[in-house]
Amino acid sequence: MRTSSWDRTVLITSPLLTLLLAGCGDSPETETPKGPNIVLVMTDDQGWAQVGSHGNESIATPHLDRLASQSVEFTRFYVSPVCAPTRASLMTGRYNYRTGVVDTYVGRAMMHSDESTLAEMLSQAGYRTGIFGKWHLGDNYPMRSIDQGFEQSLVHKGGGIGQPSDPLGNSYFDPVLQLNGQPRKYEGYCTDIFFDAALEFIQENRKESFFTYIPTNAPHSPYDVPDSYIQPYLEQGLSDKDARIYGMITNIDDNVGRLMKKLEELQLDRNTILIFMTDNGPTTEHFTAGLRGRKTTVFEGGIRVPFFFHWPGRMEPSQIGDIAAHIDLVPTLLEAAGVEVAADASLDGISLLSRMESREASLPERTLYIQSHRGNVPQLYRNFAAIGSRYKLLQPLSFSDKMPPGAEVQLFDLETDPGESKDLFAELPEIVERMRQQYEIWFQEVSETRGYSPPSIAIGTAHENPVILTRQDWQMVGKDGWGDSDLGYWKVSVANAGAYQIRFRFGPFQQEGEAELRIQDLVQVYPIEANATEVTFESAQLAAGDTRLEAKLKMGGQIVGVRYVAVTAPRR
Repeated sequence: MRTSSWDRTVLITSPLLTLLLAGCGDSPETETPKGPNIVLVMTDDQGWAQVGSHGNESIATPHLDRLASQSVEFTRFYVSPVCAPTRASLMTGRYNYRTGVVDTYVGRAMMHSDESTLAEMLSQAGYRTGIFGKWHLGDNYPMRSIDQGFEQSLVHKGGGIGQPSDPLGNSYFDPVLQLNGQPRKYEGYCTDIFFDAALEFIQENRKESFFTYIPTNAPHSPYDVPDSYIQPYLEQGLSDKDARIYGMITNIDDNVGRLMKKLEELQLDRNTILIFMTDNGPTTEHFTAGLRGRKTTVFEGGIRVPFFFHWPGRMEPSQIGDIAAHIDLVPTLLEAAGVEVAADASLDGISLLSRMESREASLPERTLYIQSHRGNVPQLYRNFAAIGSRYKLLQPLSFSDKMPPGAEVQLFDLETDPGESKDLFAELPEIVERMRQQYEIWFQEVSETRGYSPPSIAIGTAHENPVILTRQDWQMVGKDGWGDSDLGYWKVSVANAGAYQIRFRFGPFQQEGEAELRIQDLVQVYPIEANATEVTFESAQLAAGDTRLEAKLKMGGQIVGVRYVAVTAPRR
């Protein structure tokens, strides 16, 4: 039996070896850019209240607390209520609905490749760029991090280690990760591995300006972390889930400490912008600092996160109460780097730089809009928030479920009621109506940017061959899901005509059955023996163009979705 493409992994134990194998050590002979280094750390599912500096006496985050005390902190910094939408806005400076990213899975977290990313903009200005952690904006060409401006990329697939886009059995310990688009097996704990690689990247590029993006997958579920980090929290009396989450955050804190030490040792700290933030609210409410709601909701607890901006050579520590958001990072960092915003960039965010540098400076009055929910197409009023400097209009229901008819909006005065306990809808109808109209205009405008048809995955290119299709990015047939009982198809674009090899991987299932492939006008059925794990269609003649690929298994009267599909283009 031939070795499957998804099984060709190499054990990597040294981050330095990893990066040298990838060619990181060779710096181009170009003029060294004069902009500051940028290191952006963003954790996954860590809430506003899950740092010691925000009053949490249970959690141990001494390095983050020190960073907070030395940084400019926006105390009202907003993101989307779930992962991928935040990442799309963070990378583009645009509302996620403009980019094609509307959700976190089943084909809704793929960002259109014509979106310009922060990595692309900085790379064009001479920065070395690297990502180490969670991308979550597309697993296949042309949407991968290596296709969107990152020279070095060590990431996991999909939305999390162990999810269906990952190799079977992958875990937070000794994971298989994607090194510049190729699977490699590593030894150690995932967060440590990502920081190890990031520190090596900084070391190798210390004489040039660099952008190092470290979006950890921790403390996202499945809440795996070495026992030594869990035990102190169990001894405090925390539940097993909370102890694991807090342990993962303390592990992150240790790694942030290593990062800060490395920058100091290399004498880079004064000319390095170090940012810490998180992608959405928490998955637990052990301590909330009085904020309502958690991940998936548009209450403050779901969308307000820590944001520390550390640039000791340029800024004095302070706290700023103005509203700011993920869309503001691109214009802020471009200005800090001395990079002009392209005329056709159409950014939604604004630069925060002058406000952080001077207490006398002010930001323009504006309203921020946050909305995300399950489904292929966004719905007006469903799980949305319009956030002004004082008032916040929202409809907080129905992230996962259908929005009930006549779902009522609510209004809160965040200046006097940050915990969102008193609805002022009936008392302030003029404010409600004004903010409602502004939201409706925004919703229509972002929806008209490109519509919500998802991007296609390219097959038959030299950039990625074979292409591995997974349930992370299939389009749904029927209800949402990515289990064996769910069915979907992939929207693909065939780059070149020819005879393709298409291989299914699945099961194993105990009974015999048959595999069915449908693509363009081709329908092929192949028998499956009991306990088989894969089947190969050796020669599928395809024409160039956009199409859909369907892969089904029929066993014992059931129709089962295929876990992986490998599409190999003919040699040219």
